[in-house]
Amino acid sequence: MDIMQVAGVGAAALVAEMAKSTWETVRAVVARMLRRDGERGAEQVLMLVDGARQQLIDSPESERGPVEERLRGELLIQLAAFLQRHPDAASELQRLTEQVEGDSAVAGARTNVHHNTNSQVVISGGAINASGGFHYGRPEVGR
Repeated sequence: MDIMQVAGVGAAALVAEMAKSTWETVRAVVARMLRRDGERGAEQVLMLVDGARQQLIDSPESERGPVEERLRGELLIQLAAFLQRHPDAASELQRLTEQVEGDSAVAGARTNVHHNTNSQVVISGGAINASGGFHYGRPEVGR
């Protein structure tokens, strides 16, 4: 098991969950996992995580991408260091990540479409095969 890979996926999942209503549940699982470092160590890391979440929530929507990227990097470092001290926690973090990703898949896609005058939006839960191409416009009648 590659600790950096587990930490990276875990960091991405945590940042994705921070702005959702399910955050408190995810945070509780993270807090239990972090207690391997003792109460004081867990509190210190949770303060960093809570601060990161507040930064994300306070950031304007137009700046969320760069903020999320920076927070993923910071959490990656914290999680990788934690997993090096407690490699047994990697499977717990993986399970949390899989649960979070599974919950997101069930919830469906989140799509925002703006200023799409005279256009169509195609949303797919999987691959789209358009071997004949996409054709937009009025259907031809009576050919």
